[in-house]
Amino acid sequence: MNQENTAGSGRNLILATLAFALCFSAWGMLAPIAPGIQDDLGLSDTQTAIMISIPVILGSLLRIPLGLITDRVGGRIVFTGMLFYSAGAAVLVGFASSYATLIGAGFLLGAAGASFAVGVPFVAQWYPPSRQGMAIGIYGMGNIGTAVAAFSVPAIRDSAGQEVAGLVFAAVIAVYGLIWMSLARQAPGVKPSPTRYGEVLGAGWRLWRLALFYFVSFGGFVAMALFLPKLLSDWFDYSLTDAGLRAAGFTLLATLARPIGGTLSDRIGGDKVLTFAFLGVGVDAIGLSWQAHDPQIVPVTIFCLTMAAFLGLGSGAVFKLVPVHFPKSTGAATGIVGAAGGLGGFFPPLVLGIVKDATGEFVLAFVFLVAFAWLCAGLASGGMPAPEEDGG
Repeated sequence: MNQENTAGSGRNLILATLAFALCFSAWGMLAPIAPGIQDDLGLSDTQTAIMISIPVILGSLLRIPLGLITDRVGGRIVFTGMLFYSAGAAVLVGFASSYATLIGAGFLLGAAGASFAVGVPFVAQWYPPSRQGMAIGIYGMGNIGTAVAAFSVPAIRDSAGQEVAGLVFAAVIAVYGLIWMSLARQAPGVKPSPTRYGEVLGAGWRLWRLALFYFVSFGGFVAMALFLPKLLSDWFDYSLTDAGLRAAGFTLLATLARPIGGTLSDRIGGDKVLTFAFLGVGVDAIGLSWQAHDPQIVPVTIFCLTMAAFLGLGSGAVFKLVPVHFPKSTGAATGIVGAAGGLGGFFPPLVLGIVKDATGEFVLAFVFLVAFAWLCAGLASGGMPAPEEDGG
């Protein structure tokens, strides 16, 4: 399709965005209550970081097969399965109480985090290339699901218990699964086609460059969104609910910036947007490393919120470029690039936990982010390689 806007494109974009948001809300259930669980079970910072990171690493790796499956059978079918699976995983989080069962629940939540790879090809098929940046940017606003989890899970846990939180999330997601089955449709004239990952991997630097950019942009967003409640609790002694609400603001701003990044990329090019975004991320990371010694709420808030905006702009720009460079195998390329972004969200929380245990501060972790962000800014400023006809 992808020539003209088709009737139903807006409806299916909204449906896919809501589906992604709900899957992501399940995926983000553990992180906002991690500080409370740490206190209840007497966990170290490293153990807590591992618990937070498990859903992230699996959500990363599972994007690869889910992208492949989506290319083969279509996003409508795959998202149906993902929604009902996520509802079941939410129930298990609600009833997990020991460290071992929480780790197990985290493994199951990982698949919910892989849902991003399902919606990108589904949405891209509904829009022409000149509007895909905007459309996929809007779809990426489903990241707000982590913000929903950040402020609602601690509040429900404190007032009614962790079991109730799991059951509420499961019920909402399952009901929406029925709505999705009834209303969502594949783009007309698009036939699912098998894609060999070997052909996509053969694109070489065109693919790996995008993967690196998403590793830093989306990975930085995930790492900060998941670890921010703990960071704020440690630095300012906030309650879980208060820290979760502040972390939700970070997620909300990054989410709103994502379609702006995609739309700007439609107009001026993704490489320019990425250069600007990565330079800004590096500046904010320097600011946070400075604040780590003696944190003050006003500068920390400024650095965190502007970093959220830069990370959202960068993430939107990357996924403007994916369907441009891989029009026939968008799902497969999304799986690989999306997996890189998820891995970028896996390592920083571990590094933060290890650095905090070893040094008592978070300074070195932010220094690493500066180095990665400015490396990407230099690569993006050289321009993207010209798109080629992919082998899908």
